[in-house]
Amino acid sequence: MSERIAMIGGVYSNHIALDATVKDIARRGADAVYCLGDLGAFGPHPDRVFPILLDNNIRVVQGNYDNSVGNGLDDCQCGYTDARDNYYAKLSYDYTLRNTSGEFRKWMKALPSQIKIELGAFRVLLCHGSPRKMNEFLWETTSPTHFLNKLCSDYNADIICATHTGIHWQRDLPGNRRFINVGVIGRPEHNGRTEVGYTMLEIEGSEIKSTYVPIVYDHQKLAAEMRDENLPEEFIETILTGWWTTCLEILPEKERRRGPY
Repeated sequence: MSERIAMIGGVYSNHIALDATVKDIARRGADAVYCLGDLGAFGPHPDRVFPILLDNNIRVVQGNYDNSVGNGLDDCQCGYTDARDNYYAKLSYDYTLRNTSGEFRKWMKALPSQIKIELGAFRVLLCHGSPRKMNEFLWETTSPTHFLNKLCSDYNADIICATHTGIHWQRDLPGNRRFINVGVIGRPEHNGRTEVGYTMLEIEGSEIKSTYVPIVYDHQKLAAEMRDENLPEEFIETILTGWWTTCLEILPEKERRRGPY
């Protein structure tokens, strides 16, 4: 008998994509649904996200954005070092903080930084950036297999699932372990496509199956809402084209070379 969970990363206030994702998961079926954090940022109307999560019994890991908004901090703790990236991060964070209600700030403050579950014989750890640091960027091209395997050993996990980078990937590790970046649904993956996506994890006996599921949603509607809220045109361009125009300096060379900027 198999066990299956759905994992959503980086909502970034994209309530339209979140609604489409939840409906897709319901059609496919899952034993449980988890969100790995960063509920706000980038998109419009952050308070429209929370009812969808609550109404669908989605358990949520606290991301750096959620920690910052919940505690009323000065910035998003995104982990950027470039001045341009931080400029746009500040615009995004200030908008999200200003438009998140006190009720949901309190709710985000209480979210767990990790969730540990068992699927069959496998110990699964759900986190935002990495088990050791909420805003750590673990990229496919710069994360050695031996390091990922050590994270599994250090944190007593067979499968580690994270998000934060905005680009999905996964890797089999020695000892029938796996690291999975589940992707994000808040904005496209810097690939010239407007779709977003989530990951379905299924355990059947000793077999680990993890599948990235693309989601097509009304990105034109989201872009119009963003423009109505006076969010940066650079953000809107990403939604409409599928290419990142900000947060580029954090990208490793190979990931950055995929795009036009």
